[in-house]
Amino acid sequence: MPKDTVFTMKLETQLRDAFVAEAAAAHRPASQIVRDLMRDFVQRQREARDYEGFVRRRVETARSERQAGLSFSNEDVEAEFAARRADLLRKADEAGR
Repeated sequence: MPKDTVFTMKLETQLRDAFVAEAAAAHRPASQIVRDLMRDFVQRQREARDYEGFVRRRVETARSERQAGLSFSNEDVEAEFAARRADLLRKADEAGR
């Protein structure tokens, strides 16, 4: 990708000096590290926005299903699985005899 834009920013002298020193120690140009940081930031932001949209859609779907009566209460789910556990334990006892 061509590099045709200049990005100027203000920061503390100590931060700049420490960053340049670490870039040199890593044998990488400071500008390349900044570009990588910017790319990573953009990607993380996009992923976070996509995930937030996904969660929002899931919540909206769940709310719609609940309003349409297509959901189960916690008590109903607990009772269903308690019955399943009891049935499995009964079958295990019968198989062990």
